[in-house]
Amino acid sequence: MQHSVDCLVRVLESYRGRDKVIRTLCYGSQLVGGIISRKAEADASSHNLGKSLLLFSAQLSHCRTVLRLFDDMSMLAYSYSYGFGAKEKDGITRWISVLTNVADQLYYPCEHVAWAADSHLLGVKSDRWWVVSTVLWATSLLLGTLRSLRVLMLLKRELRKCHKDGSRCHSQIDRQMQVELLSILGCMADFMNAIHWMPHGFLWAGRFPPWLVGLMGTISSVVGLIKMKEGDFAQTCSAE
Repeated sequence: MQHSVDCLVRVLESYRGRDKVIRTLCYGSQLVGGIISRKAEADASSHNLGKSLLLFSAQLSHCRTVLRLFDDMSMLAYSYSYGFGAKEKDGITRWISVLTNVADQLYYPCEHVAWAADSHLLGVKSDRWWVVSTVLWATSLLLGTLRSLRVLMLLKRELRKCHKDGSRCHSQIDRQMQVELLSILGCMADFMNAIHWMPHGFLWAGRFPPWLVGLMGTISSVVGLIKMKEGDFAQTCSAE
């Protein structure tokens, strides 16, 4: 019990860890609130609970938007350190990563303008800026999926090579493949929501009920938590 509490505290003390926890609570609340609101229309108390959970989810989402005002520099530092991916062995993976970094870098200022417009800090309409930021997010998710698929293909080649050579690297490659599969699952879940938030008339834009948006977001959030735990495990192994 004490170990679990210590792990939770350690996660909440880091910015990325806290963001992932808030994100999971945000979408989880939307999932539960959407389900309750849908099934309890005749029950006033249950309906009010569902509505409260949806409002709580909206507040957490707004909280994350405000916190992302400070993410530009960290994203810029990451993009600068990655550069054109000179250390990346595979050329396709390198250029997909570069394009992903470009989309992510452009996403933040567009979202900031949209937020400032909604907050009446700028005298512009926010609609087009939200659309642009959503398009950039969806682009980043698609590129992330393509990158994971490419990495999976390379890992399979490496795994076949290990079988031929008789080397004992199967467990490490299997773990890497599991992480990439989780990445694809998380990206696709978020991509479903990204399309939902596009202008009406585009594919399934605007057709998701709140509980389905919450479900997709919860899936991607849980994937993010699992990947964060896997990252901590990898750092521990490398330190040992």
